[in-house]
Amino acid sequence: MRAAVLTISTSLSDGSGEDRSGPELVRLCEEAGLETSHETVPDDREAIKLALIRWANQDDVRFIFTTGGTGLTPDDVTPEATLDAIHREAPGYAESIRAESRAHTPLGILTRGVSGIRDRTLIVNFPGSPRAIGQSWPVVEPTLKHAAETLERD
Repeated sequence: MRAAVLTISTSLSDGSGEDRSGPELVRLCEEAGLETSHETVPDDREAIKLALIRWANQDDVRFIFTTGGTGLTPDDVTPEATLDAIHREAPGYAESIRAESRAHTPLGILTRGVSGIRDRTLIVNFPGSPRAIGQSWPVVEPTLKHAAETLERD
């Protein structure tokens, strides 16, 4: 199975700073047995949407995991771009990530991530910090095999 990790950050996309969240998500995907590609895009709704659609249009990409852009600042538009790209919501992932984040910090309630399906690809918005990704991944990872099998059915 293949996954794509999309880091969403204007500063990281133009080379300012070090991406720690995207590589953490890639590491976790690879540990789960997923062949994983990684890309960085700016905090731009259209750019995010187009990247999600491009990855979802690749027949062998079953999962797209985003990191960043799910907060409350005006340029945090990952959830809106994801909603633009998906055909159907799969809210359990976003709800579970939010609940797990909330168990670790009261600020977990501030994450606005969403999750859904485009064709045969599941898209899940993760928080933008490596620590939050590490806390959230264990609630997502056990479902991936079954999710992939379900997405591949006619």
